[in-house]
Amino acid sequence: MRSHIEERAIVVAKYILEKNTTVRQTAKTFGVSKSTIHKDVTERLEEINPYLAKEVKMVLEKNKSERHIRGGMATKLKYEKDLKKDVG
Repeated sequence: MRSHIEERAIVVAKYILEKNTTVRQTAKTFGVSKSTIHKDVTERLEEINPYLAKEVKMVLEKNKSERHIRGGMATKLKYEKDLKKDVG
């Protein structure tokens, strides 16, 4: 594996752990695709640093279990915003 890819995988993993971000948020921050971030932290990181990979996996699983809540909140905010626009 190329060294810059390994380095990116480690930097991304540390960022996810530090900021507790989702794959989507991390991809946006680093300017790469969600697929790249996911592959970096699930496949590549496992070969580079299995302990770090396990830590990141726990954060990603937590985020996955909470995503329905975030989706519901986003929908709620959208409709509240639309309601204020219609009234105001």
